[in-house]
Amino acid sequence: MNGDAFTAHESNVRRYCRAFPTVFTKALGATIWDETGKPFIDFLVGSGALNYGHNNPDIMAPAIEYLVGENILLSLDMHTAAKRDFIEGFVDWILKPRGLSYKIQFPGPTGTNANEAALALARKCTGRSSVMAFTNAFHGMSLGSLAVSGSASTREQGGVARHDVIRVPYDGYPSQAFDSVSYIDCILSDPGSGIEKPAAIILEIIQAEGGMNAASTAWLTEIQRICRTHGIVFIVDDIQAGAGRTGDFFSFESAKIEPDIVCLSKSLSGSGSPLSIVLIRPDLDIWKPGEHSGTFRGNNFAFVTAGAMCKMWSDRKFTAGVERTALRLQTHLDRLVAKFPRYIEQKRGRGLMAGLKCRSPALVGRVHDVAFENGLLIESSGPNRDVIKVLPPITITDAELDRGITILDHALQEQDNA
Repeated sequence: MNGDAFTAHESNVRRYCRAFPTVFTKALGATIWDETGKPFIDFLVGSGALNYGHNNPDIMAPAIEYLVGENILLSLDMHTAAKRDFIEGFVDWILKPRGLSYKIQFPGPTGTNANEAALALARKCTGRSSVMAFTNAFHGMSLGSLAVSGSASTREQGGVARHDVIRVPYDGYPSQAFDSVSYIDCILSDPGSGIEKPAAIILEIIQAEGGMNAASTAWLTEIQRICRTHGIVFIVDDIQAGAGRTGDFFSFESAKIEPDIVCLSKSLSGSGSPLSIVLIRPDLDIWKPGEHSGTFRGNNFAFVTAGAMCKMWSDRKFTAGVERTALRLQTHLDRLVAKFPRYIEQKRGRGLMAGLKCRSPALVGRVHDVAFENGLLIESSGPNRDVIKVLPPITITDAELDRGITILDHALQEQDNA
């Protein structure tokens, strides 16, 4: 690989290029090619930012037409036709069919922008400063988002103290024997607990970076009840788990809950172009004009691709295909768990947001390397990096999915010779 420009000039902070040491040039669907022409099945998909695959023609065709038409690309929060089309499509194809009613805030281009806005609004609405967050959470890399993330190595970023966070156990932490939701209810109800009532509870329905931990419906229902009982704003960070990743558009749909605030980004644009939104329960939308801002909150190219993505969810053939692909993936993973009990402890996640909890980080590292050599991109997660994340595009073909799983199977089999 001719990597002289990268090693000579790019910061030491670079990460994924070290894990995948080649130069990529082309991508389509679930396959990405390097400059030697070698294909790779992509189970990384931009860390969940390309749920609909690379260069999805249903998403990119209207975007290409938009680009050649001398249309608005950056608009701050001014009105544009592209923004109107996205809002109307999101309401008609995503919110209304699910019986949801939210105001839509455009806070800036990234997920952490959405989480920062949500936390600020919750504090403004309640007049309280603290936030309740969970073990093994990850919410972004700006200071407010870092503060509510769980990993010590993550929270150390930024170099300044971060206060006003109440850390509590996620569902199943430290083990299934511990009833974390009853503990949370107790400390909020007991005046002797020493725990102040927070402005918000923020959580991921599935903790992607935390190890693909999935909260149960019963646990989530109780968290919502606790929030409503105590007047706490319930925030769901759906940045990685949303936009179709679990098989439903929102990761919380199967639990039949209705958060007060929902944060979306990553695959929201459907194209890899940065876009985030905050969905706000209408009575909580007490922002003053211009009180929260962001230069790139008017990414019209992303509005166009996001609108095309939303339209796909109005097609029953598409949604049935996603459901079928999710079942196919889960069947594959069940087979791997049964075949390799010496290496895999359990399957985690849900739908097309899956993980394999392995018996050591070293094992995951070796599987990653063998998979890459044979044409598969995967990454690890969890506080000990001992979970293999399996994030194929939700639009992946059967042939691509089967090929990727075959390579993963081979990489696990190769550990017998390690």
